[in-house]
Amino acid sequence: MKVYGTTTSACTHKVLMVLAEKGYEAELVEVSVLKGEDKSPEHRARQPFGEIPVLEDDGFLLYESRAIIRYLDQRLPGPLLTPADIRRRGLMEQWISIEQSYISGPVWTLVRGGPVYDIIRRSPGAKLMPPPPDAAGISTARAELAEAFDVAETTLAGQQFLAGPEFSLAEVTWLPYLQYLFASGGGDLVTERPNMSRWWQEISKRPTWMKVGRVLEAME
Repeated sequence: MKVYGTTTSACTHKVLMVLAEKGYEAELVEVSVLKGEDKSPEHRARQPFGEIPVLEDDGFLLYESRAIIRYLDQRLPGPLLTPADIRRRGLMEQWISIEQSYISGPVWTLVRGGPVYDIIRRSPGAKLMPPPPDAAGISTARAELAEAFDVAETTLAGQQFLAGPEFSLAEVTWLPYLQYLFASGGGDLVTERPNMSRWWQEISKRPTWMKVGRVLEAME
């Protein structure tokens, strides 16, 4: 089994996290976004949109990180990260959708205005990246995240994790974006909410996440 991606990619983190939770190691084939390797003809043959990660499993190719983590959870032995209860499973899917619709976009706006993007702007792949946001864009992104985090704060007041009492794929999808949010000066949006802060401290100190979660700190 191979994963085409990078150790600092948020979307690759999701895949590596599920593999770690399952106690399984796959070969990581580095595809550098900073060098523009994700847009190469070779990689586009695996992923026609020129993005990472891609999973290769005995000749079977699968892309889109949220699809990959669902596949791996069913494909590999080990603890299931999808609740058995159908209602909790529905809640897990709801929170994954919330991440995709309301979290990752504004987080990346803040990332593009922070120190991580200073590294990216010095890379050969910078010409393929969107420009930094202006002050209005940053303000809008923070407001969007605050609204979504208020919903999560209310939910986490009554339960340990997003979908109930079990760590699930919902946490897997949120973890990378929140880590990059902290690295980009937006961590106060989490820490000022006590239930989210408690939840974040718990999931971010999970041994599997500490093994795979890595923010870009220097040129690859």
